[in-house]
Amino acid sequence: MSDLLASLTPIERIGEGAVLLRGFCANDGEALMRAVRAIEAEAPFRHMVTPGGRGMSVAMTNCGRTGWVTDLTGYRYEACDPTSAKPWPTMPDIFFDLARRAAAAGGYPNFEPDACLINRYEPGARMAPHQDKDERDFTAPIVSVSLGLPATFLWGGLARSDKTQRFTLHDCDVVVWGGPSRLVYHGVAPVKNGGRYNLTFRRAR
Repeated sequence: MSDLLASLTPIERIGEGAVLLRGFCANDGEALMRAVRAIEAEAPFRHMVTPGGRGMSVAMTNCGRTGWVTDLTGYRYEACDPTSAKPWPTMPDIFFDLARRAAAAGGYPNFEPDACLINRYEPGARMAPHQDKDERDFTAPIVSVSLGLPATFLWGGLARSDKTQRFTLHDCDVVVWGGPSRLVYHGVAPVKNGGRYNLTFRRAR
C-alpha cells in the first residue's frame, strides 16, 4: 500500500533538484512515531548548545551509525551519544526504507543514509536558516520528514541573503533536496503549537 501511495504522491518542485512530496508517508505515520518513542527511550531528546554558547530551542536526538551534535567545540558527527557515551540507537528499518523511497521519488536513487537527526518542536521553537554542510559527501541528498502539527518551512538560496520562500509542511510531508540545491539555506519559522517532529536523513560519512 505504501508503494501505491507513493506513486500517487503530488510532487511540488521547490527548486532545482528539490521537491516537496505531500503526504508521502501518510500510511506510516503512526509506526514512525512509535519508532521515535523507542529511540527517545534509549537516547532522550536534549537541547544542545551551539559553539557560540546558545542553547537550541529545538530538542534533538539521533539514530544511525553516526549522529549530529553541537557544543562549544563545534558542529560535527559522532558515533556515540555524548550524554551516555553509548552508540546511537540503530536506525529502524522503517526509517531507512522511507528515506530510500523518498530520495528515489525525488530523483536520487540508491540513497543510503547513515544518520537521522530527530528534532522535536515545542511552542516557540525554531530553526534558523542554515546549510547542511557537516557531511563529507555532498553528492547524497537530504531527506526531511515532517510528523505531527504543521510548521512553516523556510527555503532560501545558496547565499544567506537570498530571497526566502515559505511552505507549510503538514504531517507526513517529505522534502528532498540535493544536486544544485544541496547547500541551500533552509530553516523552520517559530512554531505556534508543540507536537511537531522532524526526521532529517543524511549520508554523513
